[in-house]
Amino acid sequence: MRWYGKLLGFIAGWLLLRHPAGALIGLLIGHAFDADWFRLRKPSPYRELGLTEEASDAEVERAYRRLIAQYHPDKLVGVAEELRRQAEDKARRINAAYEAIQKQRRKR
Repeated sequence: MRWYGKLLGFIAGWLLLRHPAGALIGLLIGHAFDADWFRLRKPSPYRELGLTEEASDAEVERAYRRLIAQYHPDKLVGVAEELRRQAEDKARRINAAYEAIQKQRRKR
């Protein structure tokens, strides 16, 4: 477990606010950095399909087919243009996630 963020936050908070409450605030902010609360997470292709990385090939295939059937733009004939654009974007992300998973699994 990392500890240096808490220590640096404690010292910086004390020095900046010149009060014990400042040290406590700095300690909390340091803990947040140590716990990676502010780290940007890369989008996971498994998350896009609603799966975990332990999903089998059959589960990946089922999730892909279910989602693409639900969000395919050709199924949305006669709806508002904005909804159609949203469905196209979602279908594009689903296809990209499925291709990324297939590429990862071929490497293994």
